[in-house]
Amino acid sequence: MTSRHALPFFAAGVAALLSACAGPQGTAVLLPSSDGRPTAVVVTQGQQQAVLDRPYAAARTTWYGPQPYASSEQAVRMRFGAALAALPLPPAQFTLYFVEGKDEFTDASRRQLDAVFAELAQRPVPDVLVIGHTDRTGSDAYNDRLSRQRADVVRLALLVRGIAPDNVVAIGRGQREPVVPTADGVVEPLNRRVEIQVR
Repeated sequence: MTSRHALPFFAAGVAALLSACAGPQGTAVLLPSSDGRPTAVVVTQGQQQAVLDRPYAAARTTWYGPQPYASSEQAVRMRFGAALAALPLPPAQFTLYFVEGKDEFTDASRRQLDAVFAELAQRPVPDVLVIGHTDRTGSDAYNDRLSRQRADVVRLALLVRGIAPDNVVAIGRGQREPVVPTADGVVEPLNRRVEIQVR
């Protein structure tokens, strides 16, 4: 049994679970994506195909080709519980915002830090990239320094919580990658941010 489109289907947080048996028999199940986006996979056996394009759509491979059927979350957990438990957590991303011209969190972002720490606590060896940004007020050199300072503040907060220094990389991008494009000198709170990418 082979499946096409395997790369995009795994990248979207979807998994096909295979149960190998004697001969050509096995099972493929399409799990829902972590972000809710629609996904699909094609199960190919010889010249025959079955398209799985809904959560918990499944196909058994048989001597006569793939036979589609509808599974359920409960049935998948009962049959593939050990395989599901072994899957790595999908990547997560957080955005924290900063006070204008400073490396201090806004009040809302200070409260959000606990959600970041809770996500990291679920991962035995988290791999974290911290990217600082600014709005377009100030010079390029000033914004490069400020964006790195913001990233370093977040990195330090992660290290204090026990994340190993080798697992956290902090960089500053200055004003180069705004979420909201503006003219020079325009204050934009959504651009004053640190993005935290967790794998």
